Amino acid sequence: MNTGKTVFSQVMEFLPLHEFRKCVERYQGNYKVQSFSCMDQFLCMAFAQLTYRESLRDIESCLRSMRTKLYHMGFRGSISRSTLADANENRDWRIYADFAQVLIHTARDLYLNDPFGIDLEQTVYALDATTIDLCLSLFPWARFRKNKGAIKLHTLLDLRGAIPSFIEITDGKFHEVNILDTLILEPGSFYVMDRGYLDFIRLYALHLAQAFFVTRNKSKIKYRRIYSRPVDKSTGLRCDQTIALTGVYSAKDYPEHLRLVKFYDSENKKLLVFLTNNFLIDALTVAQLYKSRWKVELFFRWIKQHLRIKAFYGTSQNAVKTQIWIAISIYVLVAIIKKRLGLKPELYTILQILSVTMFDKTDIFQPLTENMFLNDKIEDDNQLQLFRL
Repeated sequence: MNTGKTVFSQVMEFLPLHEFRKCVERYQGNYKVQSFSCMDQFLCMAFAQLTYRESLRDIESCLRSMRTKLYHMGFRGSISRSTLADANENRDWRIYADFAQVLIHTARDLYLNDPFGIDLEQTVYALDATTIDLCLSLFPWARFRKNKGAIKLHTLLDLRGAIPSFIEITDGKFHEVNILDTLILEPGSFYVMDRGYLDFIRLYALHLAQAFFVTRNKSKIKYRRIYSRPVDKSTGLRCDQTIALTGVYSAKDYPEHLRLVKFYDSENKKLLVFLTNNFLIDALTVAQLYKSRWKVELFFRWIKQHLRIKAFYGTSQNAVKTQIWIAISIYVLVAIIKKRLGLKPELYTILQILSVTMFDKTDIFQPLTENMFLNDKIEDDNQLQLFRL
């Protein structure tokens, strides 16, 4: 049993500190900093995420109550809500964005061979965005509508392990489809999107990059049928066609043929029409790929429920982005710990256990596994099942 280190210290040991230092040096985060470094800031915000702290005062009170343990937990500077507020206000948020990308790269390697329900060798991404509402009087820089503030969290989710491979934070007015211009596309990969991303200029650019897309069609899109393939209607498929766009602008924007698949969802009694540029996979697989897009919706719901990204500790744009990126880092860090320790509980369960054992001096493996048999018996129908890995 580990009787020398707190659970919090053991969690933080999974961080690649040399990479963190590189990110800090890249943006001179510790320039003229004497007592409260970027690492102290990260540890404070990580502690807030893991223990669900409500405010800066809450963070300060909890950490000061355990001041005899702080040095051994990695803290070197004195903890003060004003100091932490100033750090969130002034330290470049890109430090934590870059570090989150380091963790994401590590997590994706760990989950590379995990199944996701569809027998495909290619990488499959789900692209979507969620809106985080903000009070306009407190966040005037985030104007969304006349009397409403908001930011958008654009996410490209790798469906193997539900790890976000790309995240972009924009103002609420930024249209989702524009994010396609910033993606670095991977040839041979699938990008699954809803019909809000149906822009034929951008989809054709994706096609020219030798990547594949699956998206919903819009009823107003004009096309003509080139060829029809037979389908098994007992599976829900209604047609599998090769089409050519006939609209004045759409035909010019996407001059090559597309594949159109119609699928009847008997559960919701709805006919769904999909477009893709892949002509090799089975028609039913096209429908299954689009259905798997729902994982990114569950991802958004999950992080909003279990991470601190709806109530913010600061009101500036830098403070908001810093908090979101550190929240994403903690989510990915827990996913890394889960895989490296071979843990069976879901991420939600791991976070709940960690939240009440941060100051315990015990081996991290013990609290996460000693009640594992109970997790197999207890089922919560209201709990999101995205992370039952």
